[in-house]
Amino acid sequence: MKMVKKRDNGTIEQEKGYVVVLTGDGKGKTTSALGMAMRAVGHGTKVIMLQFLKGTLHYGELETAKRLEPDFILRPLGSGFIHVNPDNPDPADVQNALKAWEECKQALFSGNYGMLILDEINNAVSYGLLPVDDILEALARRPKSVHVILTGRDAHPRLMEIADLVTEVKEIKHPYRQGASAQKGIEY
Repeated sequence: MKMVKKRDNGTIEQEKGYVVVLTGDGKGKTTSALGMAMRAVGHGTKVIMLQFLKGTLHYGELETAKRLEPDFILRPLGSGFIHVNPDNPDPADVQNALKAWEECKQALFSGNYGMLILDEINNAVSYGLLPVDDILEALARRPKSVHVILTGRDAHPRLMEIADLVTEVKEIKHPYRQGASAQKGIEY
């Protein structure tokens, strides 16, 4: 096992950061990423989670994140859940996603974080809001010790190809199917 070294800015120097893709139609992609964040923070790594689509509702993880600052930062950058036609996305949705992507790149190259979680970026790509080539280029140029986690349904095949770890979350059963509403602490 390789030893890690803590830098002066609080980030952890590692041999190699992973690109992780969490995708699929099941519940738990964001929750899995949050679990990795908790592990990383527990080992002294600074983590930032930037959320592409979430932004209008108050989620439980926002309150938890406040308790973990400055080691864990969570920023919703979206305007809420959207449903778009990938062949003809709303220009406002495209503009919002591109603005969020700029903030993600700043965080990625800042040197301030050992882990960057791009929550629901897979959705943004599949909706036609972000070009996959821009993401691939940034991932190729990232500091090699930074872990990057990409969450969301319908992950692009090229992102899965370059990833070190890909997990597909599959729905087997969900209370929604029986008409249940979202539960605090479970869905949000």
